[in-house]
Amino acid sequence: MARVLVVGAGLTGGACAALLRGATRERLCVWDKARGAGGRMSTSRSARDASYTADLGAQYVSRRAESRGSFYEELLSRGILEPLSARIEGLAEKEGSCDYVAPQGISSVVKYYLLQSDADVCYERHVTHISLRDGKWEVSSKMGSPELFDVVILTMPVPQILQLQGDIVNKSHEIGPSVVVHTTVTFGKEHLDSDPAEVQQLILSHLENLVPSLPKAASVKCHKWRYSQVTKAVPNCSGQMILHTQPLLICGGDGFTCSNFDGCIESAMSLAETVRSNL
Repeated sequence: MARVLVVGAGLTGGACAALLRGATRERLCVWDKARGAGGRMSTSRSARDASYTADLGAQYVSRRAESRGSFYEELLSRGILEPLSARIEGLAEKEGSCDYVAPQGISSVVKYYLLQSDADVCYERHVTHISLRDGKWEVSSKMGSPELFDVVILTMPVPQILQLQGDIVNKSHEIGPSVVVHTTVTFGKEHLDSDPAEVQQLILSHLENLVPSLPKAASVKCHKWRYSQVTKAVPNCSGQMILHTQPLLICGGDGFTCSNFDGCIESAMSLAETVRSNL
């Protein structure tokens, strides 16, 4: 049976790995360049006190009437998700929709799927090259030795896929509240390569104008999303794209569907179905 590598420990990668459990005799592997799971569903913990948390990407997930209910029901029954009780200013209510939050942090959703997958998960494995070697894929990263795989599934953002080299080139005290401030897409693009300290001060100054009574923060973390919302998905895709057939190299993620929970699940199911049919 094949040795399978999933690159990216975000929602699509985690769900795909869970769906592939038992599909191969050899251990399924998941690599991610970050120090932990989550991708754009990441949870940050304060260096001063780990009980201080903030969801830096998605803060909640929305279940629509047409969503795959079994995924939500499973997460709700496990206590991974719970109904959102707070009011969201400006949220457009849709008939039949439900909103959920993750009490242990939004990254707990991804961590749950990775645990269910029983895969070997390796962090700080930044994939740089994917090359053909005797009918297999040799995958190289910035840290660690190259390894051979029969199937490689790429679930990181499309701009990162396009940067890959190799044979696919051109192919105890009182806990206070945590406050997360999101900027607009336009602001993010304008300041993408600006000095983070200067951008942080711009954001804090604007926040002070909006909420002058807000107490001084005990700690501040300015996080830049170079790859955030997908504004234009790859057209005419069913959640994945095959880059090479023998051996199989396939990519997926919200760049091939839409940038929300359901989009990642749809991509993960399409990836898993395609891989199973090729094993």
